[in-house]
Formats: sequence, C-alpha cells, structure tokens
Amino acid sequence: MDNDAIATRMTEALAKAGGLDKSVKFDFGGEGSVFAHGTTAEVDSDKEADCTISVDKSDFIALAEGNLDPMMAFMSGKLKVAGDMSVAMGLQNIFSNM
Repeated sequence: MDNDAIATRMTEALAKAGGLDKSVKFDFGGEGSVFAHGTTAEVDSDKEADCTISVDKSDFIALAEGNLDPMMAFMSGKLKVAGDMSVAMGLQNIFSNM
C-alpha cells in the first residue's frame, strides 16, 4: 500500500470516527509520512504535528488491518511516540475504522 492509499483510507476512517481535535504525523522513515488532522489526511506534509508516531510502513499496515496490537507494537519498540501521548492513545477508534 502506498502513502496515497494510506491517506485515502485514513481520511475515510477519520470521517467515520468524527475526526481528530489534534494533529498526528505517521513517520515511515525513508518511505515518507502521512499527516492527519480533523477529518483529512495528507501525504508528506511539512506541518508540525501535536504527536509524531514513528513506525515502519509494514507495521503501520499491520496495525491498520488489525494484525498488530498497538500496545504490543509500542512496548516492543516497533512504534515510537513523540509529543502528546494522549493523541496516540485516541487513535484506536481511527484504526478500527480503517
């Protein structure tokens, strides 16, 4: 799945979940990023986010498909959170709609 497809699916999930009050950036390292705020997600934005989640794209896809538990990913170091941790904690609803 490329970043455009991730942003499209995330935009749909954000709309279903009622959007985000704060912004989040999913940083895939050398494979780009996806920035989400409100009910939209966009690819490779340079905007500052309230929370940045660093994760390999394959692990992000596993999270989105329900094949990787977010808490286990965090505890095992597959997912790193910088900034407002409460934003990351509120993403469960978004992922359940992807």
